[in-house]
Amino acid sequence: MLTNKTHIELEHLGKYKLIAHLSEYFQLKNNSSRLGIGDDAAVIAPAKPNVVMASKLIQEHIHFDLAYFPLKHLGYKAITIAVSDIAAMNARPTQIGVLLAVSNRFSLEAVEELMTGMQFCCTRYDIDLVGLDITSSHTGLSIAVNALGEVSPEQLTTRNGAQERDLICASGDFGAAYTGLLILEREKKVFEVNPKQQPDLTGLDYVLERQLKPEPRVDVVHDLVKCGIRPNAMINVSEGLAAAVLQICQASNLGCELYETKIPVDAVTFETLKSLNIVATTVALNGGEDYELLFTVPQADFDKVRQMENVAVIGYTQESAAGCNLITNDHRSIALRAQGFEQNEL
Repeated sequence: MLTNKTHIELEHLGKYKLIAHLSEYFQLKNNSSRLGIGDDAAVIAPAKPNVVMASKLIQEHIHFDLAYFPLKHLGYKAITIAVSDIAAMNARPTQIGVLLAVSNRFSLEAVEELMTGMQFCCTRYDIDLVGLDITSSHTGLSIAVNALGEVSPEQLTTRNGAQERDLICASGDFGAAYTGLLILEREKKVFEVNPKQQPDLTGLDYVLERQLKPEPRVDVVHDLVKCGIRPNAMINVSEGLAAAVLQICQASNLGCELYETKIPVDAVTFETLKSLNIVATTVALNGGEDYELLFTVPQADFDKVRQMENVAVIGYTQESAAGCNLITNDHRSIALRAQGFEQNEL
């Protein structure tokens, strides 16, 4: 772990000494990682024919607010966001490269705190940090992550492979991350009015953790292999369940029936939204930042899917002419729409 406890301004350390210092805490673990930080470029020798890559950029004041976002959690989440896209290809994440743009208000221990979160996530999911660059910024903190993964050709899964009458399956539950964001924003406003007011977060640990420290669903990829399932199509649910379903249907030229009664929503999420007078289904469909996996499988795989933990069948695909529909709790069929709660996205 990063252990520096003294306050050192970054300008007194310099870029290359800073990179060398931070890279000491990341050791290569994957056989495909031949050369990491310390040269002009990393060297990757993949064990499998297909290498997949995903890139993500998050910026302060747009994607996160340091008023309530601990740097350690932010580092962890930055890796999660990119690695989740690798998992959505049915691939195993293996390497990442990180680029940081930091303003002069950040000290060495602040950057170390951020990197500690990244280190924890890399260690947990056996990912190698093979690239690191740091530059100055006049607009706060920006984090770019490039993630690599490996997958055999027969296991590679894209969005456009769904077949008519496939089962639509989803891991985990939905709406918790956005609910956590609502609570954090509420408490921030309370603090701005009265800095002496203590935040009221009792019983909200689950939704707060889903916002501040989401987990990439690499476990689902492992479970699919274990159960002998090769999905026809798969996608990372980053901008709401409705958007993910519609993207698979559009890419595969299909329609769908999605059942409101089957959409998984955690009890804490449901009760918290109820107290805020917000309909849980609306948030589950449109809230964003859940980073769960949505995938389709042939109906013949139903019994195999039932063996998977925390995976629910929430609908099925149909011919495109039938459209994409949500079957509500009162058995009405309405057109499925993606409202997009995610703020300030291009």
